[in-house]
Amino acid sequence: MADRPTVVNTSGGGGAGTAVAIVLAIIAIVALLFFTGIINVGGRTGGGGSTDVNVKLDAPKVEAPKVETPAAPSTTPAPAPAAPAPANGG
Repeated sequence: MADRPTVVNTSGGGGAGTAVAIVLAIIAIVALLFFTGIINVGGRTGGGGSTDVNVKLDAPKVEAPKVETPAAPSTTPAPAPAAPAPANGG
């Protein structure tokens, strides 16, 4: 057998992985837009035609009980402070 050079081809072959990644990214974006309500299929989420939801609430009137507040205490002035002791001790 004669010695021949070994040729290794490293270019190409990565197209299938890139295509799968792009398709998955598009599916993820469409799913996000659908679940957030930006894509409106059949007018089921808001923003489409008018939907009249007639909600009537007959709630009883709630009042706080009557409470008498105590009178404010009389204000008496505080006693004057005591005179300081002389500085020379006497």
